[in-house]
Parts: sequence; structure tokens; C-alpha cells
Amino acid sequence: PIEGQKTGTSGLRKKTKLFMSENYLANWVQSLFNSLDDLEGKTIALGGDGRYFNKEAIKIILQLAAGNGVAKVIIGQSGIMCTPGLSAVIRKRGLYGGIILTASHNPGGLEEDFGIKYNVSNGGPAPESVTEKILEQTLQISELKMASASETDSTTDCVSMFDVDKIGVNKFSGPRDFEVEVVDPTEDYVELLKTMFDFKSIQKLFTREDFTFLFDAMNAVTGPYAKKLFVEILGAPESSIMRGTCLEDFGGGHPDPNLVYAADLVKECDPAQNDSAPDMGAASDGDGDRNMILGKGFFVTPNDSLAVIVSLASECIPYFKGRVTGAARSMPTAGAVDKVAEKLGLECFETPTGWKYFGNLLDAGRAQICGEESFGTGADHVREKDGLFAVLCWLQILAVKNSDASAPLVSIESIVKEHWAMYGRNFFSRYDYEGVETDAAAKMMDHLAEVQDGLNANAVDGLMTLDGFGVKLTTATNFSYTDPIDGSVAQNQGLMFAFEDSSRIIFRLSGTGSSGATIRMYIEKYESDPEKQLLDAQVALKEYIDLALQTSNLKGFTGREKPTVIT
Repeated sequence: PIEGQKTGTSGLRKKTKLFMSENYLANWVQSLFNSLDDLEGKTIALGGDGRYFNKEAIKIILQLAAGNGVAKVIIGQSGIMCTPGLSAVIRKRGLYGGIILTASHNPGGLEEDFGIKYNVSNGGPAPESVTEKILEQTLQISELKMASASETDSTTDCVSMFDVDKIGVNKFSGPRDFEVEVVDPTEDYVELLKTMFDFKSIQKLFTREDFTFLFDAMNAVTGPYAKKLFVEILGAPESSIMRGTCLEDFGGGHPDPNLVYAADLVKECDPAQNDSAPDMGAASDGDGDRNMILGKGFFVTPNDSLAVIVSLASECIPYFKGRVTGAARSMPTAGAVDKVAEKLGLECFETPTGWKYFGNLLDAGRAQICGEESFGTGADHVREKDGLFAVLCWLQILAVKNSDASAPLVSIESIVKEHWAMYGRNFFSRYDYEGVETDAAAKMMDHLAEVQDGLNANAVDGLMTLDGFGVKLTTATNFSYTDPIDGSVAQNQGLMFAFEDSSRIIFRLSGTGSSGATIRMYIEKYESDPEKQLLDAQVALKEYIDLALQTSNLKGFTGREKPTVIT
């Protein structure tokens, strides 16, 4: 048994060197296999984001898969497969499940992070009922069932001689037959996307002389996908892809598509710094499930991106025409999509952070489009958030809005501002404090919980006053969620303070880091007055930011003067 192998928000993420230590990876994978019912004779998918230790990890997993009676493993060429792409493979081929080797947006390399997670037969992340079983097994495991020469020389060859860079089927016979198929990782996924969008209209958009596009793959997994989609199929020039080569350490960068870590793209899209700034910029993260959308000198927040896509889905995107009945967002995500759902008569769900919480809603047809403020947008075509899907949504919207080639270009900025005028603007900012000492973060959260207890104890007619602030609170709670499909309950999902004017302050400890604690502070303010909607977000939110810092005593507990990242 190995302590500390509890999965976080989406999988197990630790330092690469820890994963490379004796039996660390094998212990978790064997525990996974032990926790699964009727695994023998099944087919699973396997792939990763190409970070350091990816291919070595694949060899270990193949040995364990063969030793545990898995009949076949489908692997992306060179061990590469983006997270939404693996979900697509599981769903299209009817697989038992799949293993993804990724630490998502975390840095890669020997001194950085590695990760692993399991997706179930619907293509989505394993629910808590599965991850809890995995944890139980990690604490009581007594053996590793690894194929070895004593069992079958051929199966051993599948890991010692097997070429993961070569597409094809490899069959190995022994006490248990075992097969490994190496596939083009882009094929199933791209074919799915072709059925969802009008690629001809997007191709036409790319022919406009007044439209240019730039995609930053951040030296991560979406590089080959972007080349196939944007260059080979849609006709964009090769120069429209930056950092398109997959590198084990992501080129020394942090593959997280936000204003800080994708600063090179932000600079390229800023006409004040680049005379030939593109009309649309986009980026995706380490494993391809996150996205950032930029106009010319204009940042589209993930909250606005989700809301705009939902509002225009039926009008602009073929896949959604006549079939959008609901949307969902994570609790910290701003309520912009709620305003759209209310006006369009759609159901709207608020879930905990973590894409796994959307799965039941998507499976039941209660929601078709989902999103998180952490640069994640997706839909019911797969059961993961999907960075390239979001980029294609925006390209499709632009293609429809610019179908008249003789008219001036309708920009991303104009589309978003038109949306604000119709639905109002949800100003939003997230402050991330990374690598905080764990005990200090816990003490701050305990302090905030005590503040909430005091507020609720002294509420008058359901209203509360926070530190003398002028706007009353309506809610001060640790968010919990009851799944409307299966009735399962998720508790302690973040401390939320909600105000009468629809503003919110939220504090969470992130589950995606590999060491220490990350405190996330979310600030949201709704503004219906068009004359006030063009303020800078930090200016519009200042009084709520100051209140949040004062109430939490974040500096006092952590010693941090400023956040690591502001979004």
C-alpha cells in the first residue's frame, strides 16, 4: 500500500519523480483494475498529453492490462491522445473505459508534474463512487498482476519491443491473448467534429482578406489536432499555429491558457503591440480540454464564452439546432449563462467544480452545453470539456455572422458587447494563490466557515450584513449539490457569499495541484446598465475584492501580498 493516492478534482496528480518511484504508478493502476467489475476480456483506450514519463508509463500500464486480463488496448500514436479525443474514442468504439496520462494544465518535465485518471464507458471522468473504490484498493493492495516472461514471452515483448510510434494492430498470444492497436489519435475525434459544424462556412471565413486567426497549442497535445483541423481541413495557413510541436516539458512553459501563461498569444493579439494582430486568437492546455478565446485586443472570459455559445447555439451551430434544452455551469462560474437560460426558457444547473458532475445531466439529456470558469467548455458530444470544440464554436459563430463577404467583418468584441446589451454583464475575476502552505490555507477556510456561522446566526428576515458592507447578503454557505438524476450528494464544495444584487464572493481550495494548496478566490458582480458595462473588470469589482480580502484575512493567514495569477 502507498499513502496519498487519493484522486483530486480530475485524477491523481503528483510530481513526476514520485510517479517514477518504485511501484507508485503500478500501485494506482492495479488498484484501479481491482476496483473495476468484469474487466477481463474488455477493451480500453490509453493515451496522454505527451509529457515527460508518458511512454514509460504506457509500458507499465500495458504490462498490468495484460496481467489483469484486458483483451485489447487502443493507444494513440506516440502515446498521444487529447482528453476529449480519448472520450470520443471510448464512445464511438463502445469501449469499457480509458486511461489518460495527464496533469492537464500543470507544467511537465522531470522536476514538474505527472498525472493519471480513468474515464468510464460513457467517456466521462470516473465518478466518486469509482474513485473511492480506487482509494480503498490503494490502501490494501497486496500484489501487482503484471504480465512477465514467466507467463508469456510474447506479452512481455509487447512492452519491451512494442513500437508505440507505429500505427497498426499488434497481437500477442499466451495464457491470455492480448492485443494492442495503435491509432491515429486525431481520426475519431476529428470525424466527430465534422458532423457538428459546417466546415464549408468556416473555410469561407478563412478566405476573407479581413480575417486572420492564430492558435497557440502551447507545445502541448493539441498541436497535431490543430494542424489537421485548422490547416489541412479548414485551410488556414500553417503560420496560424504557434507552438504546435508536442514537447515533453511543453517548451518549459506552463500549458494553461490564461492571460498570464499564454502571454505570448495575448501579446500577438494586441494591436497596441502587434500591428498585424489577428482577428481571433485561441489557445488550449496540456491535454486539450481547456480553451481561451481572444478577439483583436479583446479577452473573452470563459463565463462570457459559455453564455454566448449557449445563446447562439441553435442559430449558428448545426449540431445544436432545435435541440438545446438546458445548460450547466460549475458553482464558481459566473451566472452569465443563467441569464441566457432564463430568457430562452432553458433549464440551468449549478454543479460543483469538476467535469464529472456534468456527466449525468448530459447522459439524461437535461443539459447539452456545459462550462467552467477555469477555461473549460464542452457539450454532449463527449463527456469531457473540449478546448478545440469551443474554438470551433466561435469560428462557426463568426462564420454565420460574417456570411456576407461584402460586409465589414463582425468582430468577436462586437458579438460579446451585443450580448452584454441584451443579457447584462457579469463582471468576474479569479485570484489564484498557488503553493500556499496547506495548514495555513485550511485555517483560513476554517475562519471563513466561522464567519458564515456567525452571519447565519444573526440573519434578519433572511438577510445578513458582512463587515458593514452596504449590500446585504442572501446566502452564506458551504455549497452542496444533490444530483437531480441519481440523487447523489456532494458536500463542502466551496464557501459562497451571495448578495442581493446577484454579486458573489467564493473561496475554494483547488484539487488540481500536485503539492501544497491553491486558494482560489472568485469575485462576481452583475451589471445591467449598458453605460457601466464597459468598465475594466478590476475597477468594477474593486469593492467586492477588498471585502473578500478583508473578510478572509488572507494575507494574515498565508503571508501572501498578491495572487500568483489573476484572471
